[in-house]
Amino acid sequence: MTNDRYVIALDQGTTSSRAMLVRHDGSIAGRMQRPFKQIYPHPGWVEHDPADILSSQLGALTELLLAHNVDTSRIDSIGITNQRETTLVWDRETGEPIYNAIVWQCRRTAPLMERIAADAEKRDAIKAKTGLVPDPYFSASKIAWILDEVPGARDLAEQGRLAFGTVDSWLIWKLTYGSVHATDMTNASRTMLYNIHEHRWDPWLLELFGIPESMMPKVLPSASFFGVTANPGVVQGIPLCGVAGDQQAALFGQQCWEAGDAKNTYGTGCFLLMNTGHVACESSHGLLTTIAASSPQMKGVDYALEGSVFMAGALMQWLRDELGLLDDVAESSSIASSVPNTGGVYVVPAFTGLGAPWWDAEARGAIYGLT
Repeated sequence: MTNDRYVIALDQGTTSSRAMLVRHDGSIAGRMQRPFKQIYPHPGWVEHDPADILSSQLGALTELLLAHNVDTSRIDSIGITNQRETTLVWDRETGEPIYNAIVWQCRRTAPLMERIAADAEKRDAIKAKTGLVPDPYFSASKIAWILDEVPGARDLAEQGRLAFGTVDSWLIWKLTYGSVHATDMTNASRTMLYNIHEHRWDPWLLELFGIPESMMPKVLPSASFFGVTANPGVVQGIPLCGVAGDQQAALFGQQCWEAGDAKNTYGTGCFLLMNTGHVACESSHGLLTTIAASSPQMKGVDYALEGSVFMAGALMQWLRDELGLLDDVAESSSIASSVPNTGGVYVVPAFTGLGAPWWDAEARGAIYGLT
């Protein structure tokens, strides 16, 4: 046992929750990971149980601290990164979700978004305000679906009883024992409700989707003081001092701090982000404009351009679990290297539609080139 001091990173992902113990010199002292269940109620629908998200994340954190015998007095702070557009709505008074988390991959709101996208004036206004294209990928239509489909939800929302959050907000709420309802700019910029130029929840967008502003969390820069842990079931009294959506966190983590720096991440999906500095560049080729990780010390807000491919690692899991072509995802590399070419066969993994540059929510997966 040493006298090292640490920062803890919580990484709440689409298929698992991870916790990492980081020394002050940036080296990794330890990590833990816990998978959790994916829920598919209907074709194209994807959900998570909010209790699974929370228990897997807190479980990974507890295991990490026990495995390394770390006293909480040696933890300087906790940072959170998370799957981004996934949407939770809970009752402020009970702290209980009113529905499962609707995952970023979910396509259930495609009809609503198609109607909005068909109106050129609305479509252009959404892109101008948020940097995003109308698509069920983002949080706005998911919130609207919950308010419309869960009995009594809209009445509770109008009474100010309901809170919306991306996964970071849910974890912050639970870690602070319901005392803090907040998010950071990167996650806010993925909701399709946040004006990335005016840095506020946009009244026109909230009205368009029928969402009361009382549901929305406070928005802070990524490197901010969000609160202090107070949940009796976990470590207490630790400052929460950093929050960023997973792809913006990866952009920062790969040291893409200057305009023109870019990274590509391969996880459940594939995401390319390029830092564009203080300029919110508008793409003419189907990329998104989004907010990069920020701090109160920065002079202005940094932006990024993003390209999104929804299925990557998730395709490998499908080949293993559903088709039975792999016993282990790690085999995919050696199998691919064992043949000279594909013989003209290609898999298009549009299981949850296509992202950039097509943004086609109705696209479906296919295998082409079979003879």
